[in-house]
Amino acid sequence: MKNILVAIDLKGNEQPLIEKAETIARKFASKVWVIHIAAPDPDFVGYSAGPQSTRDNRASELREEHRRIESYTEALEKKGIDAEGLLVQGATIETILEEAKKLNIDLIISGYQDHGFFYKALYGSVSNAIIKASKIPVLIVPMD
Repeated sequence: MKNILVAIDLKGNEQPLIEKAETIARKFASKVWVIHIAAPDPDFVGYSAGPQSTRDNRASELREEHRRIESYTEALEKKGIDAEGLLVQGATIETILEEAKKLNIDLIISGYQDHGFFYKALYGSVSNAIIKASKIPVLIVPMD
């Protein structure tokens, strides 16, 4: 197992995923790819980006997300784990699977958090969708 992809949502609950990736990477001398899928640019999905202040705000959000991903990869590297971070804009499931294919990923690690009916109806479950669509093994880490 040479490459592990850890999909994080940057909601403050990433540590169990990073720790699981570290444990597995240490046993198999794997590289860890930490990925966060950011919402696509408004122009990409057919909407106007809005005034310059809106674009500046979005750019600031993306810089902060990138900084947080870098902090996770730097922490892994300090522990002797080869790690790299990715911040990619796009549709979550499709983008995770595309990146996994490009990077020759052997294992995808994702978190699962139980949500209520309305949340599931509106947003679905990223982990369930990855399991259904992936041809790559997926490790689901409970987040509750």
